[in-house]
Amino acid sequence: MLASPQRASHSLAEAYALAARLVAVVLEGGSLTEAFDSLWRRERDVTASLRAAVRDLAFNTLRAYGIVDRAVALLAERPPKPLLRALLMVAVLELRAARAAPYAIVDQAVAASEALAGERARAFVNAVLRNYQRRIAEIDAAIAASDEGRYQHPQWWIDLLRQAWPAQWERILAAGNGHPPMTLRVNTRVNATNDYLATLEHAGIAARLVGDTALRLERPLPVDLLPGFREGKVSVQDAGAQRAAEFLDARDGMRVLDACAAPGGKAAHILERADVALTAVEVDGARADRIRENLARLKLDATILVADAARTQDWWDGRKFDRILLDVPCSASGVVRRHPDIKWLRRAQDIPRFAETQRRMLEAVWPLLAPGGRMLYATCSVFPAENAQTIGAFLARHPEAHPEPLPGTIDGSILPDADRDGFYYALIEHRS
Repeated sequence: MLASPQRASHSLAEAYALAARLVAVVLEGGSLTEAFDSLWRRERDVTASLRAAVRDLAFNTLRAYGIVDRAVALLAERPPKPLLRALLMVAVLELRAARAAPYAIVDQAVAASEALAGERARAFVNAVLRNYQRRIAEIDAAIAASDEGRYQHPQWWIDLLRQAWPAQWERILAAGNGHPPMTLRVNTRVNATNDYLATLEHAGIAARLVGDTALRLERPLPVDLLPGFREGKVSVQDAGAQRAAEFLDARDGMRVLDACAAPGGKAAHILERADVALTAVEVDGARADRIRENLARLKLDATILVADAARTQDWWDGRKFDRILLDVPCSASGVVRRHPDIKWLRRAQDIPRFAETQRRMLEAVWPLLAPGGRMLYATCSVFPAENAQTIGAFLARHPEAHPEPLPGTIDGSILPDADRDGFYYALIEHRS
């Protein structure tokens, strides 16, 4: 283990080495979220301050992947193994950010290399980083010559956005490279939005209104520091995600289905807004437990089923729903700033596969909607192949399906900006 269980502080070398482990998992095709969970299970005695430092390093390195990976490729004569490649990416990021003196960053990265790969790695890491310091202007010019270097996204991703959003593509890419806002959803069952905003002000927590129940914090902070969080007065949910319950507009007494419901934020919001009989379906048992935990904290009730929403024969009781929220699996291209590994794990061929899954789920769930009922199709994607194209094809197959307008969107799309992530919504009424 790299961190001493009794230490109140940590060295840069410890943070660099742990961050490199996380980045290396992504370089080999793994999930950053799963890598975090696995690392902290092994490194149980790591201090809170070290965890925070490691998280920032890993996230920022992956946000700047197009720069730091290209820099390492230009500097190393032979491609280093994933752990050393990841460490060099972390160190190059730190040299660019200048959060410490350059000599200290190099010295600590060299120390981390020994912890990760043995003494023989020290000379290699030292040489690459010293070379970077000498050639930084040349390296930066080479990086800036490519779209991937300038925009910090894969070329295929850039090309898709440039075609789909000719007036907004650069703004979308810039949002994907930023730090996500921390936004709260006020539980209006127990307190009014303005009253909770006043509670935050009294506690010295700066926030502003960005939606009916959405308050964006000036600075993120642990949920335990939020007044009334444990008592269910407030939840953390992006302002764009909060539009789902508003658009669905479930009313008291209705039967509501939330397909693909984990982690339960949208389901909870629906229940906060109206007294409905809600069924939440989630295929993953562990994620279904997250729904239960979230609803329990908010003192809300729902029927939670662990099942594949598309295999309706396994779980549906034959009674139709008045409202359906179909929040389908997607590329997550609208929330990439929260999951920076997604940019580099996704491939262009993944998008048609997601679209086929979405088509299959639409066809499976649509028959469960009662005549006169409404289904809200939702993704956190900004790619039309998963959004307008998928819905357009669905509407062409179903003359009984009629789209309804959604105010405050661009034909259903909410593009990412400083206050909200990127989403797509399509509200469809069943007219028999």
